[in-house]
Amino acid sequence: MASLFDSFWRSVVYCMHPRVIALSLLPLLLMAALALGLSHFYWDAAVEGVHLWLESLGVLSSFWGWLAGLGLTDVKGYVAPLLVVAGITPLIAIASLLLVALLMTPALVSLVAQRRFTSLERKKGGSFIASVAWSLGSTVVACAALVASVPLWLIPPLVLILPPLIWGWLTYRVMAFDALADHASRSERAEIFRRHRMSLLGIGILSGYLGAAPAIVWASGILFAAAFFVMIPLAIWIYTLVFAFSSLWFTHYCLTALERLRSEVTADKPPPSTGMVIEAPSDSALTGAAPPLLSGQGDK
Repeated sequence: MASLFDSFWRSVVYCMHPRVIALSLLPLLLMAALALGLSHFYWDAAVEGVHLWLESLGVLSSFWGWLAGLGLTDVKGYVAPLLVVAGITPLIAIASLLLVALLMTPALVSLVAQRRFTSLERKKGGSFIASVAWSLGSTVVACAALVASVPLWLIPPLVLILPPLIWGWLTYRVMAFDALADHASRSERAEIFRRHRMSLLGIGILSGYLGAAPAIVWASGILFAAAFFVMIPLAIWIYTLVFAFSSLWFTHYCLTALERLRSEVTADKPPPSTGMVIEAPSDSALTGAAPPLLSGQGDK
């Protein structure tokens, strides 16, 4: 438990490191670049398409007429760009965050290792391909469990327990693997997962609850159109900080556990041999008899 809290507070402090802050700002820069590129080539066509779609909806014709009676003649001209932005922003954000996640975790592990675990040997127990395969496999299992548990969500307490539990399991599987991929061997990683499964699951669940905070900001940006262009980038930045904090928490905890595991193995090893060979005593030494004289000595 002490290691759990120690790694938590260390992660909070590390979130203020300039490198971590720079990595957290990377999604905003990527999102801005993607948005500018897409708007240059596709903005006019997208807005025109959405405008025509709104006009074709017969269900809303009375609504548009009612707004026109109030003096709002070109409401569709204002709604269409907003719908385009609302539709494209999640796609740009997801693409940016996936790219940053791919780059952020190795950078954060390297930062923690350089500052705290400089003497920890890197055994390269997990390659990039193995990490991708592990993440995909864990995601498939988590999604299957999530779908299978949907009927249980009708029971009020379970809807607050099962989804965080499933996503917490997925978070710990993916982030703990990435935290140990460079330093631990396969056997060491399996042993850490066995010993610290409940603690790692707890970190994953708490990280999942923290990840719900940006969703509130995101929903506020969609609900209040005037704050859309401020709230959505803010939500992405908060989400990236939460991701960085979770990754740092897993890294501090897992590398500490790995260091202790190796110290236990070293303590259990027998002391090394000095290489000196001790000859067995001769029969004469055991019986107390004098050694035989060499040939010719008895005649002198």
